[in-house]
Amino acid sequence: MQRDLVERLGWITQEEYLEGLAVSQTLPGPLAAQLAMWLGYVRRGFPGAVAAAVPFILPPFVIVSVVAALYVAFAGSTVIQALFYGVGPTVIALILRGAWKLVRVTVKNDRRLWAIFGAIAAITFMARSEVAILFVVSGLVGVLLYAPPAWLRRALAARALVPLGLGSVIGAVQTADPNVLLALGIFFFKAGAFTFGSGLAIVPFLQQGVVRDYGWLSEREFLDAVAMGMITPGPVVITAVFVGYLVAGLAGATIAGIGVFLPPFLMVVLFAPWIMRWRKHPAVQGFTKGATSAAAGAIVGAAAVIATQVLVDIPTLTIFALALLILWRFKVPEPALVGASAIAGVLLFGLR
Repeated sequence: MQRDLVERLGWITQEEYLEGLAVSQTLPGPLAAQLAMWLGYVRRGFPGAVAAAVPFILPPFVIVSVVAALYVAFAGSTVIQALFYGVGPTVIALILRGAWKLVRVTVKNDRRLWAIFGAIAAITFMARSEVAILFVVSGLVGVLLYAPPAWLRRALAARALVPLGLGSVIGAVQTADPNVLLALGIFFFKAGAFTFGSGLAIVPFLQQGVVRDYGWLSEREFLDAVAMGMITPGPVVITAVFVGYLVAGLAGATIAGIGVFLPPFLMVVLFAPWIMRWRKHPAVQGFTKGATSAAAGAIVGAAAVIATQVLVDIPTLTIFALALLILWRFKVPEPALVGASAIAGVLLFGLR
């Protein structure tokens, strides 16, 4: 989105993009989908949000539904494990490259924003999850730092605050039982409505509900679902569709997909007019600075968490290092790099 909409096409300004990123991090819902809908709204209002949402969600929905059908038909995950073995390290490199680009245009040389960035990255890594309240707290800290109320200006003139905080639900039976579909819909609506940050933030929530609370999937099946969410095109929360298919077939996939993507759409169309009306206000701009710095920190922290699970031996470390070097030194299309990593994973998986 940054490269194509801002840098190449110029449809969205850098300021609008950063504002959308901050808002998407602050409001509950999967980050990637919410940002796409926000940018569509900025461009053409409600029709633009719809025009961004449908083609953003539909292709990965179809792809993941087909893959889930094959997964169920062949009842095996060796190929998926092999693909993820190679793709995982490259995903870490892609995340870090994206976070660095974000840092360069947001944090820059501002020590106060670096403090927020570092604190959020560390807390995310230690908590092994993106902590919901941190994005809001960081935004409020930004308001205090860059647009303090008149009665606080003198007291805050030479001070900076660093936020601290904490943040979390779900499941597999092949049936189209209406009760199961209803439970799926309610659960994934909650997942979309109460999970903050990037798509990775939804993983602990889903694991708790899908594996432990409802018992819909085994731990192995859930890990395969997460792998498919990361390997296939589209946002990581497309994992919901894979889970839904394993639980209740195509009907379950459809209900899960609608459930997880409906809340961010409603958030955008309900709050965007108010936010856009006041976006030039110093307090709103200060909130954006703080929340965006927190976003970059959370992305790095999440990448570190995934790295502990993905970079497990010499081959995966080598793939990661090569991918990071290629991304930093050469303009290689990301799909091509991911494809090459997948091939490498298949070739190396059996040699572990």
